Amino acid sequence: MSRDPCPCLQSKAQAASCPGCPSTPCAEASGILNVNKPEGWTSHDVVARVRRLTRQRRVGHAGTLDPFATGVLLVCLGQATRVSEYLMAARKLYRARVRFGAATDTYDATGRVTLQTEHIPESREAIEEILPRFTGRILQTPPAYSALKLEGEPAYRRARRGEAVEQAPRPVEIYALRLCSWAPPDLEIEVLCGKGTYIRSLAHDLGRAAGSAAHLVALERRAVGAFTLDDAVSLPELESRVEEGRWRDLLYPLDEALLHYPALVVSADDVSRLLNGQPIAAATVVAGVLHRAYGPDGAFIALVEGDPSAGIWRPHKVFIPCA
Repeated sequence: MSRDPCPCLQSKAQAASCPGCPSTPCAEASGILNVNKPEGWTSHDVVARVRRLTRQRRVGHAGTLDPFATGVLLVCLGQATRVSEYLMAARKLYRARVRFGAATDTYDATGRVTLQTEHIPESREAIEEILPRFTGRILQTPPAYSALKLEGEPAYRRARRGEAVEQAPRPVEIYALRLCSWAPPDLEIEVLCGKGTYIRSLAHDLGRAAGSAAHLVALERRAVGAFTLDDAVSLPELESRVEEGRWRDLLYPLDEALLHYPALVVSADDVSRLLNGQPIAAATVVAGVLHRAYGPDGAFIALVEGDPSAGIWRPHKVFIPCA
């Protein structure tokens, strides 16, 4: 659900004199922007473009997409940059196209071919037989060309220098893996996965499991948690909204990233305590699960963690309510 825009945005003359209006450089906006990243742009490019268009200082993204990939890129503004870690932990849905017959050093179409073979899977059924090996909790080796750090340096820098890159397998979770189409040599799959999963590695590993070779040729991120591609805004649309002075109505409240946590309502006095970093007393306190705390007016105040032995909620992360 998007927030209502500042009423002064209906008039550029009013906006120029409104201290709380996000169209002025000094007014910080807080929220999550669901952007449909275009092909050829880095995630940093998108963040820089959003920063320039909105004239906001605190802007960051919640999960990198490779330049050739498209789809959902969540851009966090203002206080929402402090919830990016929760967005990055959310499940992600991808649509990928894998091409059999060749492997590359980057595991995608941008890399150098390292292996070619005429052997590809004989049928759709042959592919479906191997897919269960890649569902559930599995060990996956990241690509040599990745941002993961080795002794403090991104692996891709070493790979570009021609150095051997040894990546240790890591546990990842693939919740669902569905075959969408098989038009040899191209396979289209839909992947629902957890944090840290490399679809490039999945493509490479599918090729090896099939006794062939494969690499990723197209990737679209269709969802991050509850944020879907159908609801994403293109950069041209964002630019138009900025020109009209209506870009803020595209922002989702920052607590949209936290809806999987239970909610509780606290008193006005407790709001003041939380905003000052102080714990609050409560008759019922639950341990082990963060809770969203809201004031009596419905404003999101903080993430709190329970301490049942003391009968209190302690502030975990505090957010200043929008005026």
